[in-house]
Amino acid sequence: MKTTSNERIFEILRSPVVTEKSTLISQFNHYVFKVSPNSTKVDIKNAVEKIFNVKVISVNTSMSKGKVKRFKGKLGKRPDSKKAFVKLADGNSIDLTTGIK
Repeated sequence: MKTTSNERIFEILRSPVVTEKSTLISQFNHYVFKVSPNSTKVDIKNAVEKIFNVKVISVNTSMSKGKVKRFKGKLGKRPDSKKAFVKLADGNSIDLTTGIK
């Protein structure tokens, strides 16, 4: 099995996605994270398991292309983004609301 270094783990997982939809699916042990665009499903699984000490069952990913925007007559492009939908084993959970005031 491929191992991931500690520095790479924190580059893979950028932030949790806290939206109405992600809050609803967290009831079913599914969590959503923004991840680096070049990370693989195996990398994401290893990172979540090491950081949160949980058992990951599956990882689904979604790539979103950045929008083309016009600014002062010139065309520019927003960066592409990638989200990971992580399903945890029964009995495992992640508290993403810790530290929010």
